[in-house]
Amino acid sequence: MSHCKDEHDSHGHGHDHDHSHDHDVPERGTEDSLYSRIFRDNVRCLNEREPGSGKNVIKPWHERNETTKYVESDADEQLIFFIPFTGSVKLKSISIKSGPRDQCPSKLKVFINREDVDFDSVESFTATQEWELASTGQVISYPTKMNKMYNVRNITLYFPENYGDEITKISYLGFKGEWTEIKSDQIVTTIYEASPNPADHKTAVKDKAHHMID
Repeated sequence: MSHCKDEHDSHGHGHDHDHSHDHDVPERGTEDSLYSRIFRDNVRCLNEREPGSGKNVIKPWHERNETTKYVESDADEQLIFFIPFTGSVKLKSISIKSGPRDQCPSKLKVFINREDVDFDSVESFTATQEWELASTGQVISYPTKMNKMYNVRNITLYFPENYGDEITKISYLGFKGEWTEIKSDQIVTTIYEASPNPADHKTAVKDKAHHMID
């Protein structure tokens, strides 16, 4: 069973320049590190060999080349990460450091604002965006399609395959974009609007009964 900024390159990704300050492209706006905006206690990684190792690869930018903390896949080459944010995010790029070569993931599928993605269900969902990934030990930043990556409360990363090894190994995941605090009244309003109104249900039943009598 299988479950598992620098944008100058024709494949839509660029090599890390090995310095920590941002290069803000005017049309993409500011790209800040979102490390401090991640709800790390609720990060989940499926098919990780060592429990808890998945969340350890989400590091601050200055630790991106540190490789003593990493996650390896277990049953096969596939990995799924669930990463919640502490507010609303406009996600602009995802950075990945992996390898060695054959253990680099070769594809990434991302889903936003879903909490139900696992190996049984992932192929039934349409990804928000997909990437072909490079097989390199360098940090690579993959720009997102920003018109699809706004109001992101959580993100799921699915690495379905790698470059030929039975194990996928990742040592860094980083995210850049813009973060906005979610006001408490926004949360209350969302919950209220999502909750069924008993009066609406009674009206619908009454209308249905009236229609049947007619």
